[in-house]
Amino acid sequence: MPQQEKLERDADAKRPLPARTVRSQNVIIDFQQHYTPPELLKGDRSTVTVRLDENGNPNYLLNPLLADLAGHVRMMDRAGIGAGVLSCGSGFDQPDLAVCRLINDRMRQAVDDHPGRFIALAHVPALKPLEAASELKRCAVELGFPGVVIASELQGLPLDAEALRPLWRAAADLNLYVFIHPLPQVIAWPLLYADDLGRMLGWEFSLMVATLRIINSGLLDELPSLRVQFAHFSGGIGRYLGRIRGFQQRDLWGTAAVPRHGRRPQRPLDHYFEQRLFYDCAGWAGPNHAGEWGADWVRSGLAEVALSQTVFATDYPQAVRDAGEVADYVAAVRALGPDARAMVDGASAERLVPDLARRIRQE
Repeated sequence: MPQQEKLERDADAKRPLPARTVRSQNVIIDFQQHYTPPELLKGDRSTVTVRLDENGNPNYLLNPLLADLAGHVRMMDRAGIGAGVLSCGSGFDQPDLAVCRLINDRMRQAVDDHPGRFIALAHVPALKPLEAASELKRCAVELGFPGVVIASELQGLPLDAEALRPLWRAAADLNLYVFIHPLPQVIAWPLLYADDLGRMLGWEFSLMVATLRIINSGLLDELPSLRVQFAHFSGGIGRYLGRIRGFQQRDLWGTAAVPRHGRRPQRPLDHYFEQRLFYDCAGWAGPNHAGEWGADWVRSGLAEVALSQTVFATDYPQAVRDAGEVADYVAAVRALGPDARAMVDGASAERLVPDLARRIRQE
């Protein structure tokens, strides 16, 4: 690593975390909970099933708990979670404005029906610029949402596609953070068409690809106020940083002049990982052994990405479905040490949602 880049990285690592009202109140915010309005819920209403794509690959869990907001509240009460940030899988990559509006209206209803317990994210037809901008503004101004959720790929396009630039600009202009969740389908790579590899590994690979394309495209340089949260520690990308840093040295790998492969952002790579992007700590998959497996996943993730950029998440009711299991997960993560406790207690929560204290106040 060049000396100047090393000095900048070391300086970034030493910067103190900003003041955090939420942490001082010991209110746990779960930045990844999923809710599907009952009218959109698919599958058997009495048991967990799985949706298959046209190639017979499982690509989304059909879970009746997705529509049970009272169950979400009971889970949070049992686990000691103050509030959950809601998103809907049916809206991650939804081209139909009417469906997006229905989801957003039901999200607002969830917030109103359970004061202080839920924070809702917007869902928009991302590749329809006029419709997306209008709905995004409605969600920010009329419905009061602090962010928007999109999939790690949209209608087969990468997140740095020029067609998505209007969405990114609109989010930044409205001061909305963008939550990026794995695409609700299987990557079109036949070697993943067995052993549930599409969900097991493909989703995480998609998150890592989206992360690097966003950085190298210059999007974060173009929009310096934009806040982006990647699910699942961005697919566990921290494990690959030693490799990524190496290949980013384009001159040393023969790609500096190669179209599409020589891109580099304006600042050192670690600036974006440690100062610009946010991550949630979900990504492990239960639904059982939540304390053991979840804590192992979080331990590794916190060793590889900046604490100042990481928020707590459960991925309820998909990765974990039982309130007792969630409670075990919360306790096991807190037991990992002071950094993990700080993350659970919201060390970075207000950096994504600046008015968080007002939103979770129960009136």
